[in-house]
This record gives sequence, structure tokens and C-alpha cells, in this order.
Amino acid sequence: MEKQLVTLQDAKEHGLTEDEFNNIQKILGRVPNSTELGIFSAMWSEHCSYKNSILKLKTLPTQSDKLIAKAGEENAGAMDIGDGLAVVFKIESHNHPTAVEPYQGAATGVGGIMRDIFTMGARPIVSLNSLRFGFPDEDRNKYLLSRAVKGIGDYGNSLGIAVGGGELFIDPSFNKNPLVNAMTVGIAEIGKTASATTGGVKGANVFIVGATTGRDGIHGASFASQDLTKETESKRSAVQVGDPFMEKLLMEASLEAINANVLIGIQDMGAAGISCATSEMSAKGNSGMEVDLDLVPFRETDMNAYEAMLSESQERMLIVAIPGKEKELISIFEKWELHIVQIGKVTDDGMLRIRKDGELKAEIPAESLVLGGGAPRYEREATRPKYLDEVQKLDLSKVKDLESKEIESTLQKFLNSWNISSRLPLYQQYDQEVGLVKVIAPGQDGGLIRIPGTKKGLGIATDCNSRYTYLDPYKGAMWAVCESARNVAVTGASPYGVTNNLNFGNPYIPENYYVFSECVRGLGDACRFLGLPVTGGNVSFYNESPEGPVFPTPTIGMVGYIANVEKALQSAPKASGTKLALVGKFRPTLGGSEYLSVFHKLTQGIIPEIHLDEEKKLIDWILQNNQEGNLESAKDLSLGGLMVALVKIAFQAKLGIHVRNLPKSERLDELLFGETSSSILIGYKVANEEKLKQSLADSNLDFIEIGETIQEFKINLVQPSLEINLNHAEIEWKKGLVEVFN
Repeated sequence: MEKQLVTLQDAKEHGLTEDEFNNIQKILGRVPNSTELGIFSAMWSEHCSYKNSILKLKTLPTQSDKLIAKAGEENAGAMDIGDGLAVVFKIESHNHPTAVEPYQGAATGVGGIMRDIFTMGARPIVSLNSLRFGFPDEDRNKYLLSRAVKGIGDYGNSLGIAVGGGELFIDPSFNKNPLVNAMTVGIAEIGKTASATTGGVKGANVFIVGATTGRDGIHGASFASQDLTKETESKRSAVQVGDPFMEKLLMEASLEAINANVLIGIQDMGAAGISCATSEMSAKGNSGMEVDLDLVPFRETDMNAYEAMLSESQERMLIVAIPGKEKELISIFEKWELHIVQIGKVTDDGMLRIRKDGELKAEIPAESLVLGGGAPRYEREATRPKYLDEVQKLDLSKVKDLESKEIESTLQKFLNSWNISSRLPLYQQYDQEVGLVKVIAPGQDGGLIRIPGTKKGLGIATDCNSRYTYLDPYKGAMWAVCESARNVAVTGASPYGVTNNLNFGNPYIPENYYVFSECVRGLGDACRFLGLPVTGGNVSFYNESPEGPVFPTPTIGMVGYIANVEKALQSAPKASGTKLALVGKFRPTLGGSEYLSVFHKLTQGIIPEIHLDEEKKLIDWILQNNQEGNLESAKDLSLGGLMVALVKIAFQAKLGIHVRNLPKSERLDELLFGETSSSILIGYKVANEEKLKQSLADSNLDFIEIGETIQEFKINLVQPSLEINLNHAEIEWKKGLVEVFN
């Protein structure tokens, strides 16, 4: 056994507490050596063990008769969509690496989530991303955003996976600590999926496949489990380097091997590398594993056991072969010109044994390293932040209302602002056509993709208003779920399942833990009411810098299902003379709104009311009336309010809008730019109006006729009497982000 024993100080430098160090000694019955300490520090980091979040995550709803893989059981969630097919999906973060090296940080985030999907035997067909950055008129923020987007685009485009949707939210809260959340959706045949396990088959051979192992990414898991400081920002060695062309080969070889039924289990080497894959597969298989690191293909010389076990070099897998089928497995990976080397065997004593240079370097019970096994679980102290009382106050009598003569100039400025402007300069970085799956492209409320070889489709969206969750963590998290569900429903797809990426500050700060806990509570309550299972996801703590934590961001990734994509619903009508109406419960407010932030530099107030029963009624109504053919279009009202939604409909349709009727309101700015829940703008034919009104009355939802589309590219407001030139408005909208990506 390696003799280099460690001290409490060594443990603390690895991010472990004194209690955790003592617990490790109890587990081992001795003081750990340096390699063992490295393994424990990585596996017990927040990034791998979820030690400060798992007890809260256990409160989320995970039940559904459509589930094939529940949260935490596999690398990603999986749900039955009929005809022997399953949708497999997950979202994960790569925040800290992006802050340090944005191109590789974002690119390897995409690569990692892709591997989580195809190691389950699902072919990735579409990806999404949810991004948070500071104002890009500052050079550093522009650099981070533009390089991160290029990394996402280059990796996904090279891999041949279309981008189907996503979001970008910009706020100074994310200046030092941007958020990059990447989501992938894949399709698998039920009965042909794979699991990350040894299967408990004693003597089964263990192979490492894919890329060689280097020093890139060492301490990546622990790096993602600490605050960003000047010291951590310099840790480029903790950022992995990706090779999408290698990943493409690895994907094809892995899917072929799974389909050929030559392996027992397969696991991606993401966070904590070999340490994670060996321990998690062993624990799941109620077995042990012996590994000889001298057999691992290295790309750098003189790597020791500590470095080899913690390396997060990308595009690598660990595979346990079915006994007797090793030659078939090897031939598949060699055909794809990939390394495949046997490095160990499955044992039956539950111990993970690591050898190098002829010595035993580590001997650890595999179960003690993993989530649900011996890894610690904590519920931290929670204190309601004092700031909430202050920021929820908003005296609108001190906020100047908008005058009729200011509407057009205000609208143009608003359309050019960071969070309202067109995302086309961003989406142009991504391939949207590859695979021919696109039905509704990125840039609308939600995306819709066709499942190859079928008429089936999937509605997809990622959503969270980080400003709302800052102002009201509980209600803001419910908002994120409901908005994501609405954005899927307006494509014609029925919301099906949720994956989440919970981005928060340091959990050891009681105020941060309170915000996290309230967001989880809101997320859970909304999902339970809407009947949506949480299939898995990711927690990313320590998203803060010396300036403080980022806005809390519980990103919701939503997948919906539609049986026939020919029933897809667009967000804008195609013909002039189409009637437009507001349906649902239109209750605009300026509290927490984008308008208040842009024009009055205020992030405060009570965020829009949300009623889960109204949300469910509205979603059910959209889906029913779309199936019955009563709707021409449907657009969710969210960021920017009613006026922004009307203008975006006009831009997409290349039509004007005659607005003959607007709801009553005490304030013009609140009416036009206030934000609301439970409300959408529909397009419909005159012949369907009475039928729609009756069905809304039956559902206790409001109907407010707005006007109709016209051929001239302008918006006519009857009251107040105003004509807005949409050509000028569209120019402003389109150029908002252009310089960022030039």
C-alpha cells in the first residue's frame, strides 16, 4: 500500500471538513494516503455527492407511469413515448470552467451532457442551452459570452447535433460568474438501453475506451465546489479540453456496442474521471473492482495514481464487458479507431482497489464514495435574507408613467435592449438543420422537433427568470416551471417531464441555503400540481464571486410530447385577417419586470401573481383547442409584456397588427410592458370565435379580443391613437446582439 499518509490540513486543502476526514478514517480503519484522499475529496465534493442538496432534492416529485429511469437511477431521465420508444433527457452545468476558459468550458459542458445521453443507449437528436452573462458592453463579459457560444456551437456542430432552443438572460449579477447550462434530448428503443453498472458479475473484464488520459481537468469536481476568487479563476488546469470529432466516434461506437449486446454496463468519465466511473459502477452493481492504472493509455508522461484517478480528460468511457463477448466489444471500438484497453476486473467484495507501478495505491469500499452510499448528507442552516423585505417594496407613485407620445421611441429602445433583442445572432452560431429534426426553430417560445422515422414530436424549452427568483425564490421557481410548461404547450406538445439545473451561491451561507430551499419547494409544488415528474438534473453551488452570489437560477428543462407534428402550433399566424385575442388571466404588473429594470434601473417589487390551477386550465385549453383545429397560433406572454409579444408576432408573421382594443389599466407602462402569468395571445379564424369563447368560459378563463393581423407592416393602436412603423422597430430588434458575436 502507498505509504504517503495525509494530515487534517491536507484534507482541508482538498475541501474536506474535520468531521469528514475523521469519517474517512473510520471507513478505512486507518489514515488515508494521498491517492485515497484525492478520490474521497472528488467523490465527496458537492459536484459529485450533492451532499448539501440531496435531502432537499428528495422532496421533488419523481413518480409517473411513463418513467423508465427515475431521478438518480441512471445518467439521465427516460420516459416512454409509445411504440417502443423512450425520450432520454438531462441538463447539466459547466459554470466555473466557463468563467475561467469560456470556449473549452462551454464546449466540454456540451460534450459531457451528450455522453450522459448516449451511454444510456439513446441517440442524441437535439440540444438546448440556458445562458447567463453580465452586460456584454463590458469587454470581459463580451469575451466570455462570445467565446462560450462559439464553444457550444463548434462542439455541437462538429458532433452533428442540432440546437433546438434555449435562452439567454443578461444581468450584472453574472459579471464574474456566468452560467452555462447545457441540455440534450435523445431517443432510445425500450429494451435496448444501457446502465452504469458492473451487474455484479464477478470476473467480468473492465475496459477504458476513447481518448487518452492527461492532466487536464484534475480537480475539476472540487473546483466546481468552491467560490470563484482570483485564485480559482487562474485554475485553467481544472478546465477540460474537448475533441468533438473523438466524441462523434465514441458515440457511434458506444451505441453500436450497446445495440450489439456485448456489454453489461457503461459509464461516462465526467467529473472525477476514473474515480467516479469505477466507484459508481461498482456500487450500483453491489460489487468491487480492481484496476491497474499502468494499463491506462496516457497522453502525458510520469502521471501518478493521484493524477490518473482525478483526471477529467474528455471523451472517455468505462465499460464492463459480458464475459465471452470481449472480442466483439474490442472489434467494435477498433473499427471506429478508438483506444480500448482492459484495465481491470469486477470483484465480489465491494472494494475498489487501485494499483500503479506494481503497488496498491488505494483500497476503498466503493459504496462509501457514492451518492446514496457513504457520502455525507447535510441540511444546512437556513435564514431568510433581509434583502427580500427591501426589494419587494415598490412605490409606483415614484415611477413616472409612460405617455402616449413616448410609446414608439420607448418600444424601439426596449427592443434593442439586452434581454428583449433578437437572439438570431446567437442562434446563427449553431446548426439548426442537421438531422432534419427541426419543426419549430429556436427563437420562438419553445422548440419542436420531429423524432426521425416517425410523426411523433417533442416540444422542448429551457426557462427561468433569474430576477423573479431573486425577488421571490418560492414563487419565482414556480414561475420557471409554469413558463416552461406554457412554452412547450404553445408548440402543441403536452408537457411531459422536467429536468432541472439549480444554480446557487455558497450553501454554507444561511441566506443562500434559504433561497435554494425555497426554490426547490416552489419547483416541487408546481411540478406536483401539473403532474410533471422531475427526472433528474444537476445542482451547481458556489456560483459567487467576492461581489456576492449570482441571482438564484433554478433552470427548468421541459420536454413535451405531440403524437403528430403536423398538428404543430406556431407562435404567429400566417395570414392577414387573422383575429388576435388574449386568453387566460391577464394581470400585468411592473414588479420585477424587464421594463422596470431597463428604463428605471430597478430590480424590485412583487413579481406577477401565479395560480397553478389557472396555469393547468390554460395549458389543457391550448392543447385541446389545437387538437380540434381551432387555433392558428399561440404565443406566451412573458418577458417584456403584451406590447413585446405583439411586435414579435408581427416580426415572425411579416404582417402588421391592428389593435382595436386593449384591456383597462391605471398605468400605460404597466398595460403595455408589465408582465403576467397564465396568459397567451392566440390567433384564430373568425368562424371559430364563438366556439373558443364558449370553451374558455367552460374553463373559467378570460377572453379579450385585441384586433387582427393586417397586410401593412405596422401596428395601429386605436386607443391611444398611434401608428408604429415596424420596419424601424425590427431594425432595432435585430441589431441588439450583433456586435457581441461579430
